[in-house]
This record gives sequence, C-alpha cells and structure tokens, in this order.
Amino acid sequence: METHPMCHEDGTEMVRDVRPVEFSYKGQTMTVAMPGWYCPKCGEGLYTRADMKVSDRALNAMKARCEGLLDGPQIKRIRKKLGLTQAAAGDLIGGGPKAFTKYEKGDALTSRAVTNLLKVLDALPDALTILRENQDRPSC
Repeated sequence: METHPMCHEDGTEMVRDVRPVEFSYKGQTMTVAMPGWYCPKCGEGLYTRADMKVSDRALNAMKARCEGLLDGPQIKRIRKKLGLTQAAAGDLIGGGPKAFTKYEKGDALTSRAVTNLLKVLDALPDALTILRENQDRPSC
C-alpha cells in the first residue's frame, strides 16, 4: 500500500497532482505546471527532488532570458553545429565533461564568458581550430 504525505497544516492526506505555480525573477513572471503532493483542503504543496527539477529548469530558462545567456536548446544547436559531443564541448570550451549535459537540460546556466564564446563560435565556426590548437599544447 502506498503511503501519502500528510498536510502539516491540518493532517489531511495529500494527493499527487500537477498544479500551476507562478515564479518571478527580475520583474518577469511565468507559470509552471508543477508536479507535487498537494493538500485537497488548503492547497499546501510538498515537492520531491524530481518535482523541484521542473521549477529549477523553468527558473534557469527565465534567468537565461533575463540575463542574456544562451538557453539549453540554443547551446545544443551550436554544439551540434560545431560537431562536438557534450563531453568534448566541456573539455574544449570549459566546464568539464558533464557541463554541457547540465546546460542543455537546463540544470545549470552558462557563465557570460561561455555564452559569449559560443556566440562567437556560432558566427565563426572556424574559430574552433584556435581552441583545438591551444588544447594540444603541452602544459608546464
């Protein structure tokens, strides 16, 4: 038998549902279809780690728009245009082997420097050879 969480307000058994939740960032507002456990009486919500990924990704997309950073689909398009795997992009551009996976899923935002470099590489794909040449240099 599945156990359901109880509302801390009145002890009512909570139900699994998806409800609209409004988020704001720097004057911008968006409504997200937020999965979670909800109290049918008072509407109180309880969220799992997986539920929170939904809001985290939505907030990251809103922050990227507000801050002029690339979002996941834009990053993926540029990476594929350059013919790079996610691991190779992380190694060549920076951030490590998992960075581009996180950027593209919306789990992490790029820095301004990474966004700017990707925009340059999108406009001038041949500039990738400069990064590759530098990568092959022996370290001290």
